[in-house]
Amino acid sequence: MGAFRFFLFSLTVLCLGCGPAHAEKRVALVMGNSAYKSAPRLTNPVNDASAVGGMLKKAGFDLVDIKLDLNAAEMRRALRDFGGKAREADVAVIYYAGHGIELDGNNYLVPTDAALETDTDVFDETLPLDRALFAVEPAKQLRLVILDACRDNPFAKTMKRTIAARAIGRGLAKVEPTSPNTMVAFAAKAGSTASDGNSKNSPFAAALVERLPTPGLDLRKAFGFVRDDVLKDTGYKQEPYVYGSLGGDDVPLVATKQVVAGPQANPDSEIRRDYELALQLGTRDGWTAFLNRFPSGFYTDLAKGQLNKIAAEETRATTADKARQAEEEKARLAAERATKAEQEKAAAAAKAAEDKRLAAEKAKQVEEAKAAAAEQRRKEAEAAVAKAMAEKQAAEKALAEKLASDKAAAELAAKQAAEKQASANTEQKVAAVAPSSTLPAMSPQETTKLVQSELRRVGCLTASADGDWNASSQRSLALFNKYAGTKFDAKLASFDALDAIKAKPGRVCPLICDRGFKADGDTCTKIACRAGYRVNDDNECEKVQDKKPVATREDAKKRDTERKQTEAKPSKPQASGQLICGNAGCRPVKSGCRVEGGSSSGAGSVGYREVCP
Repeated sequence: MGAFRFFLFSLTVLCLGCGPAHAEKRVALVMGNSAYKSAPRLTNPVNDASAVGGMLKKAGFDLVDIKLDLNAAEMRRALRDFGGKAREADVAVIYYAGHGIELDGNNYLVPTDAALETDTDVFDETLPLDRALFAVEPAKQLRLVILDACRDNPFAKTMKRTIAARAIGRGLAKVEPTSPNTMVAFAAKAGSTASDGNSKNSPFAAALVERLPTPGLDLRKAFGFVRDDVLKDTGYKQEPYVYGSLGGDDVPLVATKQVVAGPQANPDSEIRRDYELALQLGTRDGWTAFLNRFPSGFYTDLAKGQLNKIAAEETRATTADKARQAEEEKARLAAERATKAEQEKAAAAAKAAEDKRLAAEKAKQVEEAKAAAAEQRRKEAEAAVAKAMAEKQAAEKALAEKLASDKAAAELAAKQAAEKQASANTEQKVAAVAPSSTLPAMSPQETTKLVQSELRRVGCLTASADGDWNASSQRSLALFNKYAGTKFDAKLASFDALDAIKAKPGRVCPLICDRGFKADGDTCTKIACRAGYRVNDDNECEKVQDKKPVATREDAKKRDTERKQTEAKPSKPQASGQLICGNAGCRPVKSGCRVEGGSSSGAGSVGYREVCP
């Protein structure tokens, strides 16, 4: 029986050493276009294609065909030849680096000889992405297309549109593979562009070379690691994306190496597989994750040993680094021949600098506190102003609603009174319905005050709105009738007059300013002349003339004669120096004319009219 067991064990070892009877056949086509004839040269696609092709060769692919700087005919031939090789393969991979373009929702790969002068040239001078998907479709288990082709479109600015509505997108459009077990990986998600990178390889290609050849790592997880690496390297500006789906089983690009196990091997294959993955990773985080999942057992003890080994190596490295730093510091001090006094001086300077830093930090904190307090006061003041404004608006709204309600009640009462006395059919009886008798909700004084306020707004009243409908108020309503073309009874402050005045958006009665004043908006302001100047008869500043020398007796005689002759002549009309203002603006009173009527003050004049002989 012992000999039989030994024979079975030997046979098992021999079979495992011979490898699997039906190994997967894996083929790949790698293309990189950099030397474009009608667009600026790309630096990295050729480097990226060489790096990815080398990675696939090291991963044990049966065939890796690397093609660089292909024109349209060469790309078509390469895809046609690769499609024939994919018919006999289990896994088929196509990697393309270079320019890509999206037109009307379809993606195209751009050969090096493409000119793309018009949008229709895309159909003749490029290859559709579907052509690459068609080439990998015969593979039996896995079909993978990787596109590092989402760079900015160099033809977008020069390409002429034959149809204005035709869309030329940014980056590539998303795809939905129809074949099962097919994945399409973009260097940047649909609608965004990828970076060519500042180093030898693009961030996407560098992450692919790092992550994809990990033995036993499922492709979906591998591309997840690729996404994280690219996001980190590009400052979260570029996010790779994968389209398509696979089944529930893990699908690694590189299978886990077979480990020959004797009769004493651990039967728990899951723990062994996780241990091997942690061993390949070889980091503290990997072993810590393994121990958290498997806190006890044979492989747990091995993992603790590996973790202790890493800790010892870290301690050794730290100690060696500290020793090196100490030796370098010692050599530096010896080389510089630093004295104790110089060290103390340096320490004092460092302390002074630190004190200044602390003082500056403290001053900064004080200023920040002051600024915060000022900002708080500003917010409180703005809140108070907003509250006051809201209260004012609420009061105005309530007053407007009250006026509207009272007006509606007045109109209803007037209508009822008119219907009641319709039999009389006389205009006098209908007119007898006075606003004062139909507005029990508002006193006549309140109505008068509202009309006075509106007359002040349109510039027809200068007195205050005191609710007393006196001669000044009646004169102001008469002026409003004159300039607004209305015919309201000036002896009565009515709601109809109030509505007509409120309908005027600006000044109605003209503004007249006295001599020495000028119009400033709706008010008259005093004219201020600089030193050495005075206001003349035309209401303008003129320079004061120097005094003339004292005349002699003979000059006085001559002057008296001239004065008598001048007085005998008829007087010429002189400018009054006054201004009259209205809706069209202000103008001087015409020569020889005068202003009559109204009332005036330093702040303005209303009710005036210009009278010319």
